[in-house]
Amino acid sequence: MSDTATTPRRIGLLGGSFDPIHNAHLQLAESACTELTLDAVWFIPAGQPWQRDPLAASPQQRWDMVSLAIAGRPGLRACDIELKRQGPSYTIDTVRALRSAHPDTEFTFILGADQLRNLPTWNGWDDIVAQVDLAAARRPGYDDKAPPDLLDTLAAHGHQLHRLSMPEIDLSATRIRRSIAQGESLAGLAPAAVAHYIDQHRLYTHA
Repeated sequence: MSDTATTPRRIGLLGGSFDPIHNAHLQLAESACTELTLDAVWFIPAGQPWQRDPLAASPQQRWDMVSLAIAGRPGLRACDIELKRQGPSYTIDTVRALRSAHPDTEFTFILGADQLRNLPTWNGWDDIVAQVDLAAARRPGYDDKAPPDLLDTLAAHGHQLHRLSMPEIDLSATRIRRSIAQGESLAGLAPAAVAHYIDQHRLYTHA
């Protein structure tokens, strides 16, 4: 794990494939950090996401890009707990491990409205919301309504769903990869250091 030896009390968890990380991820993390008065947000690159196709970049490349993207940004950290784990990456395993390692820390899981609606399909979803707060951001094409079962489970365990006020951003890793394959600039879409890394390693050059 990177830079998590001294644990602040209130931590946001932002998981994802980060294939690649882009500016919307950074804005989401910084908005959550500010709005929820978090001590830090930990970016957690997935090892082997179980609900999606194989990733284009290697685990090491995705870790490198996350590290480059958050360098010099106060409150943003990287956590490699899922990259070190063998087999499919399940959020519930990560939440359990982090709460065990940091019992005095209050964790908030950060996600988009699309993931919020889909959360009850996740492995061990009810155990996830029994252990952490949730913070959801609006996404283009999705309302931010939460499934009733999810809200009931949160309330039953004394946890909350926070609605982040950041504006909707029409940006995704799929769009980034498509832009690269078409030879388009990533200016305004991803940090310059990430764009340089992608170019240097010739990532995503095929759609």
